[in-house]
Amino acid sequence: MVYILLAEGFEEAEAMIPADLLRRAGLPVSLVGLNAATVAGGHGIAVAADLTLEQVVLSSQDMLLLPGGKGGVESMQMDLFALALIQKAHTVGCYLAAICAAPTLLAHLGLLDRRSAVCYPGMEGEMGSAVVRPECPVVVDGRIITARSAGCAFDFALKLIEILAGAEKAKEVQHAIHYRGTEETTA
Repeated sequence: MVYILLAEGFEEAEAMIPADLLRRAGLPVSLVGLNAATVAGGHGIAVAADLTLEQVVLSSQDMLLLPGGKGGVESMQMDLFALALIQKAHTVGCYLAAICAAPTLLAHLGLLDRRSAVCYPGMEGEMGSAVVRPECPVVVDGRIITARSAGCAFDFALKLIEILAGAEKAKEVQHAIHYRGTEETTA
């Protein structure tokens, strides 16, 4: 199961694009409301959660995805239950995926110490002892996957599919949505 944690003020694209593409790949995805059954994103889009935080049961086969958005990350940072869930995900060996400002949560918990990662440009000072790779849209270091920003949400989602379902499935989804990737340019 891929659990996507939604906190008030989350960046909608960073949650919904991965949710959509992961489901297209046939992977189970649950949207988890931090404090409510319906959570408003940073741009006022309300999203109905599938589960509450208390209903999440983690195993080493799962992934916990943390979308960014300054408000969403601040909400998670202030919620002891959310922080405990992130720590538990790491302890049981889940994949941890974080995009934009959310990698700073992992850094504050010490989960990125001496690991390669990326975050929203300008937030590198909040990444602790992580080896920040700002030139990369997505960075994978073991079971931790980080991405730079909302503009990298498709690349992030496709990398998550590759990790969970294989490169062929990721290519299949990429082809189905006619996405060229950040590497290509238009004429």
